[in-house]
Amino acid sequence: MAGNLDDSRLQQVRPLVRASWERAWQSRVGAEGLPPLELSQDALEAYRTGHPLAGVMDLIRSLLLPGSAEDSGVVVAVGDHAGRLLWVEGDLRQRVLSGEMGFVEGANWSEQMVGTSAPGTALAVGESVQIHHAEHYNRLVQPWSCTAAPVFDPETRRILGVIDVTGGAEAVTPQARMLVDATARAVESELLVARLRARSRPSRATERSPRRAPRDTRQARLQVLARDRARLELISEDGETVVELSARHAEILLMLAVHRHGLSAERLTELVYGESASLDTLRPEMVRLRKVLERVSPDLAPQSRPYRLPAPLETDAHNVLSLLDRGAHRVALSAYAGAVLPESTSPGVEEFRDTVRAALHEAMVTEASLDVLLAYAEIPEGKNDPEALRLCLEMLPARSPRRAALVSRIEKLEGR
Repeated sequence: MAGNLDDSRLQQVRPLVRASWERAWQSRVGAEGLPPLELSQDALEAYRTGHPLAGVMDLIRSLLLPGSAEDSGVVVAVGDHAGRLLWVEGDLRQRVLSGEMGFVEGANWSEQMVGTSAPGTALAVGESVQIHHAEHYNRLVQPWSCTAAPVFDPETRRILGVIDVTGGAEAVTPQARMLVDATARAVESELLVARLRARSRPSRATERSPRRAPRDTRQARLQVLARDRARLELISEDGETVVELSARHAEILLMLAVHRHGLSAERLTELVYGESASLDTLRPEMVRLRKVLERVSPDLAPQSRPYRLPAPLETDAHNVLSLLDRGAHRVALSAYAGAVLPESTSPGVEEFRDTVRAALHEAMVTEASLDVLLAYAEIPEGKNDPEALRLCLEMLPARSPRRAALVSRIEKLEGR
């Protein structure tokens, strides 16, 4: 879409797809961007556990992924009403490949984010749709085809979510559409039956179940990639607060985020200062860190015996690890801004920094596609990774003009 809505070639496009393209263009959706990852691993687990479709996932699997899901040849995704993917299951190889375009759990695949795609467009028009290859608005998605159907609340008829099947030509046959439609209707029937059964049960006394205090809605995120002074981002109902931490406080907070179950004073001292450091070195820093956090986020102030964080703290480094685990290599690479606190010499930080680098390397050399691997070869970690460079060389066509530069870089790294 170049923005010329009068182009006669648009008349050759199906009206459903043309209307979707126009909505995406008017919303200024990029034609090559990756979808935003809106749910971290912890937030994803908490959200989908309470989602209405959680209780019917076994039914969806039995209808769309019978037998061995890992070699089914297709990917089955279930998303919420906003287009965020909550479950992505099915063929292992297909999930790895589709993950490189950001088709992973937690990503937003609404039309407003990626343009025309079966899940997003099905939600937009309120009925099942099939999108073939080049009909996708986003060029990264055009190798794929997909069929999706919205799932409605059986009583209110509000959209609860969407069911999608993604793959090759087999994902957009008439039979595939009939099956996805039938699955959505079966899910709605199962939801209604479950509600009727729940209403028919006698109510139980609740005197012994005291009401819990409302949970704090604040979200905390620590940015440590390619930063020496970490940024702490705090989001609450009142808005967003950003705090720039000292190098030492960044190291301490990162160690507490990595070791969520807590650390003894001795172990935390060792991770931050080294084996020979005294406990008296850590204690005054902990007092200062608590004062900083108590001013902006009292619920995040560290507790002691053991030292631990009372509330969840996400980090951008853990987000990269989560993306790699989900097979979203391209998204993970774009999210990897650089090394964890690169100037820090704290033993615990150095260990975690190496863990993230090793996970990135392992994913690149074992599962990534050629274009993702070539992109990895352009960042500092990849430029100094002879195994990845040699793999790029093996995967490139014999006459590729990029081979000469790769050979030169490998020879320099190997000291030839």
